[in-house]
Amino acid sequence: MSQPTLGDIPIWMINLPRSVERATRMRTQLDGLGLTFRHFDAVDGRARWDDLKDTVDIPAFERNVGRPVMPGEIGCYHSHLGVWQAFLDTDAPAALVLEDDVVFHDDFRPAVDAALTRLGDWDMVKLNHIRAKWPVQKIDLGQWQCAAYIGPFTGTGAYLINRNIVAQLLADFRPITRPIDHELDRSHVHRLRLYGLLPYPSHVADAGQSTITGSNFAGVAKFAKHKRLPAYANRWRNLIGKARYVAFGRGR
Repeated sequence: MSQPTLGDIPIWMINLPRSVERATRMRTQLDGLGLTFRHFDAVDGRARWDDLKDTVDIPAFERNVGRPVMPGEIGCYHSHLGVWQAFLDTDAPAALVLEDDVVFHDDFRPAVDAALTRLGDWDMVKLNHIRAKWPVQKIDLGQWQCAAYIGPFTGTGAYLINRNIVAQLLADFRPITRPIDHELDRSHVHRLRLYGLLPYPSHVADAGQSTITGSNFAGVAKFAKHKRLPAYANRWRNLIGKARYVAFGRGR
């Protein structure tokens, strides 16, 4: 197959059916970019909690994160797994996965096309982020660069994913022991070439109204500090593991 461009690969947009306004906003943007996408009905974690809770190792999750599990984040987790499975059922070499609160910048298409020229050199490339600390440049794309991150690298608003990693991730990511972006951030554990595309060609804008954490994070209830000690230890282990991996491992 010739070098793919954004117009050649499947695009999935994850959206709760009740979030009609978000879907409309995304459709308008994608139409403006001349892109065809597939709507993926997000898993409603609250409505389906009785079915989903058995997929979560709740004690491990609470130790790792330092707070109770939020059903919405488990729905989000399963939504991404569902898209990955749908992608695996195609023969495409890569896919673009979007959540429904993305704002695209003017350079979005050329930035993604640039990343696709190096498809063999990455497993996943994030196109925006929530947190991204201590970048280390790995791939020079001229106007853009792909960087690995030693520090926290979270968010799943928009990303490219390589077909070659999907089956492994589907196997590795169960049972659920942390939010999906935290699991992805364990690149050293999964031997994942996870990069960010700098400068980022999109950002997330939900006006503080998250379907997972509520209005301005009102749904997030952390444990008392002394009960969060295992979570702090987990963060340090992750930081050390990632630093070694980025410097000496496959994350290069």
